[in-house]
Amino acid sequence: MAEIPVISNRILHGMPAFIRREIGQKALLQANRAIGFDLELTEGENCFIPHLAVIRFIEAAARAAGDANFGVLMAPMMNAANYGSYGRYVFGAGTLGQAIGRAISSLCFHSTDDRMSVSVVGDEVRYSYVFALAGCAGYANVGFAAAGVLLSLFRAYLAPDWRPLRIEFDTVRPRQTGLLEDVFQCPVHFNAPAVTVVVERRHLSAGPRHVAWPIVTIEDVARDRRGGAPRDLLDVIMEQIRAQVLTGSVSIDSAAQVTDTSVRTLQRELNRAGTDFRSLATAVRVQRATELLRDRNGSITRVAAELGYSSPANFARAFRKATGNGPKEFRSAITAQTPRSTRCDAQSFEEFNCGLDAAFPR
Repeated sequence: MAEIPVISNRILHGMPAFIRREIGQKALLQANRAIGFDLELTEGENCFIPHLAVIRFIEAAARAAGDANFGVLMAPMMNAANYGSYGRYVFGAGTLGQAIGRAISSLCFHSTDDRMSVSVVGDEVRYSYVFALAGCAGYANVGFAAAGVLLSLFRAYLAPDWRPLRIEFDTVRPRQTGLLEDVFQCPVHFNAPAVTVVVERRHLSAGPRHVAWPIVTIEDVARDRRGGAPRDLLDVIMEQIRAQVLTGSVSIDSAAQVTDTSVRTLQRELNRAGTDFRSLATAVRVQRATELLRDRNGSITRVAAELGYSSPANFARAFRKATGNGPKEFRSAITAQTPRSTRCDAQSFEEFNCGLDAAFPR
């Protein structure tokens, strides 16, 4: 199976609420169905999803809206500042030029196979982005939205009345360009090699418009993104399962759909890697279960339901098989207040994680 490009789910931050508000709940359900899980329930988490899932989510919303230029309407709300530690690191730079440099150098912690570059030609600066699946069916709206992401960086450093010299899109020219020019408030060009925002060179030295962000280092981004966006098939599928687990519904059919393959092919590739979808799903569910049980705010019945188990008994059996303890025993250990109990629990949790790593190596 070819490498599956992935990107942080934060690229769609705020989109569920936007779709519900502008189109309706039915449209949001259709968009979620296209990617196999409820995107809104993962917004507070750092997950990586296939690029294809991004295209299908936006494409489904565009169909529901009946608007081929839905991505243009999305552009003004797109903001890289919402991209977690990656966004905080980028926007924490002292100048616009440094922010662009940070965005490029740390892109590997945000996505795989995307490309970002900057070039200076005379008095112009060209800040460009290429989506991994640029040019494929349904991509145009993603390209329009991507321009909004690039512009969000400039707007954090430049005056409110600032406008780009022009924006270039790596899409074919639509029949009507007036909407794009109205939204982006500058000339727009098409059939370019990348989505590119062109600005005056002098702006590179501009400082941030607002109070500086808390200091975030590239090491902070690396820790948050576990060393970078996943590339290995197992890591990609584990990320997809993790997103599904967070929404309470795990399905190999949905995982195959957003990785653009068949269930049979996906299972065959996992078998070659020495595992299967059920085992991976169990591992992710149990790891999430330990987090929910530690929180102690929900009953075991609720934890079982959130993880997608049909009954608390089924959840308890799966948890005991993976950890050697039932969920009640695990929770009893962590609620005990003695230092010894805490040490034992920490050791058990560490051993459990090591067991997962051994069973499902990265």
